[in-house]
Amino acid sequence: MAVHDFSHSGLSRRRSDPRQVQSGRAGVSPGEGTSPAMSWSNPPSGTQSFFLHMHDLDLARNKTTDDQAHWVLWNIPATATALPEGVPKGSQLSDGSYQISVTGPMYRGPGAAATGPLHHYIFELYALDTKLEVKPSADAFETRANVMKAIQGHILGKAVYGGLFRRPR
Repeated sequence: MAVHDFSHSGLSRRRSDPRQVQSGRAGVSPGEGTSPAMSWSNPPSGTQSFFLHMHDLDLARNKTTDDQAHWVLWNIPATATALPEGVPKGSQLSDGSYQISVTGPMYRGPGAAATGPLHHYIFELYALDTKLEVKPSADAFETRANVMKAIQGHILGKAVYGGLFRRPR
């Protein structure tokens, strides 16, 4: 997978207003949002599953090197080439994949404050040579650490998409 093979409908690399995917907008519960549609192609031979990691590089959690876990989605089937807009809430999805964010078992949209700097939101899609034996815990950061540990030695390819965001004033 090459970076240009990963596309995303809701977050621009240059613009800072993905209204449909953000948290903190009118009518959206704090810390939620609508996950964007995204697609990918050309996975490496031998891919058994995918892992998607969305995080905010500009937020330091509890004075540590941890950044914000906006979406950790793993065991996406190897046959998948896209995620639809609005992936439903729930720890385990109908395709067998699992998800979690700091908000709970769901996508957490970008939510950088309107009065602060733009934040860098990164989507990393990993092609793996295995299906992970990791179940979500109640803590998104613990779960993410477990997933990140489990993918070591199993990464066949990686695609990255990044964008900038802050809430409109």
